[in-house]
Amino acid sequence: MTSPAVLGGQPAFPDGLPFFRPATPSLERVTARLAPSYERGMLTNGSLVRQFEAEAAQRLGVPHVVAVASCTAGLMLVFQALARRDSAVVMPSFTFSATAHAARWAGAMPRFAECDVTTCQLDVADAATRLDGASLLVGTHVFGSPCTPEAVEELGRSAGIPVVFDAAHGFGGTRAGRPLGTFGDAEIFSLSPTKPMTSGEGGLVALHDDDLAARVRLGVDYGNPGDYDTLFAGLNARMSELHAAVGLESLVDLDAHLAVRRELAERYRVALKGVEGVTPQVVDPLDESTYKDFTVIVDEAVFGLDRDTLAVALRAEGVDTRPYFYPPVHRQRAYADLDTPELPATDWVAQRVISLPLWRAMPPTAVNTIAEVLAQVGARAGDVRQAVDGASTEEAGACAPS
Repeated sequence: MTSPAVLGGQPAFPDGLPFFRPATPSLERVTARLAPSYERGMLTNGSLVRQFEAEAAQRLGVPHVVAVASCTAGLMLVFQALARRDSAVVMPSFTFSATAHAARWAGAMPRFAECDVTTCQLDVADAATRLDGASLLVGTHVFGSPCTPEAVEELGRSAGIPVVFDAAHGFGGTRAGRPLGTFGDAEIFSLSPTKPMTSGEGGLVALHDDDLAARVRLGVDYGNPGDYDTLFAGLNARMSELHAAVGLESLVDLDAHLAVRRELAERYRVALKGVEGVTPQVVDPLDESTYKDFTVIVDEAVFGLDRDTLAVALRAEGVDTRPYFYPPVHRQRAYADLDTPELPATDWVAQRVISLPLWRAMPPTAVNTIAEVLAQVGARAGDVRQAVDGASTEEAGACAPS
């Protein structure tokens, strides 16, 4: 058996294996699409943005899509429209901080709920116990996998409050054949470089209600109806024509890109079956995840190492990883003032998840190599732990004041 690099063996990826590389569409196609707008001097919020919105709406099967400068801006505008000031917005803590930031910007208070320890998604039953005084319920499609949105919708209906989905990772995903983007009062997608569909920076807000769509569209331009007599405190959240051109070409490539990601994810699942204590996020067989991230849960009691020690061992092999989402939002300093009750399931998951490399042009053989490395590291868990702990002690000693 090959010795793990952290124990002196040769790294599996001597030149390094990055966590991700953006799947950028052809520059030639992007510039050809952008050229007419550029030559007319229309640099933002023009015909390409309208076309991008229309094509996204057609793909999703929704009446309205509003392009925004970022997913965060889209969340902010939707929360501002739907959440009452000083009320609670119930959401998972196991999500990106922007979900909670949007509630704070809207003058509301995030109220964090638990996540399921196998799917990493919002625990709907737990959320149901936290709705007293809430004006909005939020689900997140974690890592691009659907969060049983119909159950979240039903909970919102029973409570009589709107439902929004942070779908940052989700464009192209489906729940039992139904596209993400068609659930709740609104779903907000991210198009930043790490996402399967990208516009460089940007986002899309998918909506059903005409009035809500009109308000979000107005909010993108400061809440200005055209006469500078603003109706509410909106944002400058306009998408540029350049970003729309990238987004349109990325949309052309999306199905082929998702097919590759799903093939790599399935290869991971097969290759990891023999690695005890390393369990992929559970995705319902009826669903199609975008696999924005391929994430596994590391059970130290079975694998022999905790997540952070494993990350060090993988880094020695040249494998870049991410501990999404750690710390969970309720543990972040920005929300220390909320005095959130203990969320043991969320803490358990957040301390154990690690996302492995997955990107469109990644060699499929890299997946099998990573799985082999995980097996080798797990087989020598005691030695690896001792080596990592020893290196940390030496580093701490070197940094200590003399």
